[in-house]
Amino acid sequence: MSGVTDGRAGRRSPLAGIRVLDYGQYVAAPFGTMLLADLGADVVKVEPPTGDQWRHYEPFAPGESRYFYALNRNKRSVALDLKTSEGRAKSRELIRTADALVQNCLPERAKRFELDRETVREINPRCVWVSISAFGSEGPDAQRPAYDLIAQALSGLLMADTRPDDTVPRRMGGLAVADFTCGLLAAIAVLAGLAARDDEQSHGIEVSLLGAALALQAQRFVSVEAMDRPMRAERLEEGPPFATPEDLTSLADRIARLDELEPYYRTYRCADGFLALACLNTRHRLEVCAVLGLDDPWAADPQAAPADEGERLRRLAHARGAEDAFAGRPVAEWVEALGARGIPASEVRLLDLLYEDGQVEANGLVQTVTQPAVGDVRLLGNVFKVDGEAAPAARGAPGLGEHAPELLKAEATEAAS
Repeated sequence: MSGVTDGRAGRRSPLAGIRVLDYGQYVAAPFGTMLLADLGADVVKVEPPTGDQWRHYEPFAPGESRYFYALNRNKRSVALDLKTSEGRAKSRELIRTADALVQNCLPERAKRFELDRETVREINPRCVWVSISAFGSEGPDAQRPAYDLIAQALSGLLMADTRPDDTVPRRMGGLAVADFTCGLLAAIAVLAGLAARDDEQSHGIEVSLLGAALALQAQRFVSVEAMDRPMRAERLEEGPPFATPEDLTSLADRIARLDELEPYYRTYRCADGFLALACLNTRHRLEVCAVLGLDDPWAADPQAAPADEGERLRRLAHARGAEDAFAGRPVAEWVEALGARGIPASEVRLLDLLYEDGQVEANGLVQTVTQPAVGDVRLLGNVFKVDGEAAPAARGAPGLGEHAPELLKAEATEAAS
């Protein structure tokens, strides 16, 4: 088994001898497993025959992409077609040798590819299983696909970076912050699972893009119920927060416009709010065109630079056509129409409207703790689900020096023994 040394003579990398199977694509899973590889784990990237989709994103040569390079160093790769019995048989052989497995399949696909928790446990009871999902394994959105932008929209994170002009929400600095944060959580989950396993069994741990996006806002996602609940209830009664342009300009924070030529991975103003649309493959982009009734010759490669000014103007006209179409109907209608075709899309939400959100509550991503000074406080829940459950907080934040007597007494007892 191969692992990465830390480059210093005589030093063994922290995770040397640990094998991690990376069945993930795009950003979150590859980033998390790359961190483990950097710590010395033998990370085996298990890809479909056509490769991780990120190999083909803005390539400078066939299958060669800076994006893929950035997230997959220190790994080895095998290509398996998990749609075939032969591919799944070879996958099972790999799983028998693994200490941990990371995957980001939708639940139904995970079962079909034999990457679900129960199947992996049957193959190798000691293999730590980590699943990355969009919204968590419970709740009404558990089966929905999504990318980073959708998690930012649904979590309220998209409204955290705003600008003083009347435009639509955009990603924070254009960065996939939910993806990368979720990758960090996945790496932590692997380490926790390795630390806790014994000779006979291991843990299954779940993390999600929604949980990661909320975790980034933990300092803001806190409601002192006695003070904040009445204001939140009043805001909910007022209806959609962005029904008119004036609603947005009344906020202290503003946001800037995305690239005017990119109609498929951005946010749109609708009749009563904002919609986030995230299409990273040609099929989804063509489906969007069908829903909007538009024809786009550039749907296969929307990032390509215009050949000339005439093409730029034609593409700009297409983007403006998409803007006009989305502006004519309410957000909910677009979410339903796009969702019926499997297109990742969502409304853009405010963070402080998520305390009573069904998806957030279903996955334990908001919880109540008691603080002696103020009473009940609602805040970010445990973003890790271990064997199907997220452990609740045992206590709120401690007071200054609150546990010194018991801790110092324990240390003194240990020192005397």
